[in-house]
Amino acid sequence: MLAMDQGVVEEWLSEFKTLPDSAVSTYAASLKDKGALVPALYKVIRENYSDLLEPVCHQLFEFYRSGEPQLQRFTLQFLPELLWSLLSVSAARDPHTSGCIEALLLGIYNLEIVDKDGQSKVLSFTVPSLSKPSVYHEPSTIGSMALTEGALANHGLSRVVYSGPHLQRETFTAQNRFEVLTFLLLCYNAALSYMSSTSLQSLCQLSSRVCICGYPRQQMRRYKGINARLTVTSEFLVQLITGIHYALCNGEVDLGSKALDDVLYRAQLELFPEALLVGNAIKSSLHSAALKSNNKEGARSIQVEITPTSSRISRNAVTSLSIRGHRWKRHGETVNDDGEAAVGGVAIPEINVTGVSGDRMPNGDSLRPRPDGRSPADGDMMGATSEVSMDPRGHDSSIRLEVRRQKSVRRMVENEGSGSASTGRNQY
Repeated sequence: MLAMDQGVVEEWLSEFKTLPDSAVSTYAASLKDKGALVPALYKVIRENYSDLLEPVCHQLFEFYRSGEPQLQRFTLQFLPELLWSLLSVSAARDPHTSGCIEALLLGIYNLEIVDKDGQSKVLSFTVPSLSKPSVYHEPSTIGSMALTEGALANHGLSRVVYSGPHLQRETFTAQNRFEVLTFLLLCYNAALSYMSSTSLQSLCQLSSRVCICGYPRQQMRRYKGINARLTVTSEFLVQLITGIHYALCNGEVDLGSKALDDVLYRAQLELFPEALLVGNAIKSSLHSAALKSNNKEGARSIQVEITPTSSRISRNAVTSLSIRGHRWKRHGETVNDDGEAAVGGVAIPEINVTGVSGDRMPNGDSLRPRPDGRSPADGDMMGATSEVSMDPRGHDSSIRLEVRRQKSVRRMVENEGSGSASTGRNQY
């Protein structure tokens, strides 16, 4: 560690000790102007044998215990680096060098699991219902939902997931280590929008190192740190993926993509379904959305694909027009230029074997031919006559005439229906 960085850290340690309580908020705001302080603190945390590590951890805990939000966020930005220091020392089986880091992490954990009155917190989360629109989806785009009795009974009901109460911990054990670390990552993810780019980069590096150490991918990443495999849990990986998703959408595309691939690699090896589900969902959404912006400044956000909320009518919607068109429509039937019905390109004449047509007009009149060879539609509406030849040689021509006559009648009925509907709308 350079002497200049050591001097910056020592000056910072002496400032807060003589600071009155009334000036804590002002001091918290002034920390942003100390650009050399944060890199110097990162160097102290990474050097496990530094003499300044213990006073720095103590100072960071005092910041968090003060209750000032800006000072708490200042401490949280070093959380990924503190977690990696603890896990790497634990893998090296040298617990004596991580005592101050353990005390800091346990202190933050014990402060977060209780409220101001000292009672255990119970965190709750409401699972959104797919039947109600949100910023992520529109119910109409999901598809038709069957209106069963069970679906109607569950409509509008929300499912609430609870976390806690959590037990206080005095020391790290193999049993509770990742329970505590997962909860600390949850607190870190709750303040992601306030984290700096350096902190997000540290989170991505933590994710990659934890997942690849001791596995063949470590050689591909050319990481020469510890070679021991680190035990992880599915919940811990899910919290890592949550932070990686935010880093991906806020300028850390390269590190975030590598970290996400490494976490999915480890989740596949461990067969963690929760981590695989969340990680693959984020990866699929990033393929469809575009991470075009590498801007690390400005408003912090997470990209989502918003469903358009404009009103649409489904192609299968049943309307009066579709019913009217379907009434005379024959599926798979086309009419050629000669007026003959055809299926698959082969003309199929419409032959009435009994000589009596079952079609009726809207006023109830039948379309059956009169004895003189004329139909009511021909005599009353068309004003034309059509002779039906009884000679077998004229059978084809009579079929054509009958098809043409039925086409003209249907067209007139449709025109009358559409005309009456438009008249009704105009009157209204």
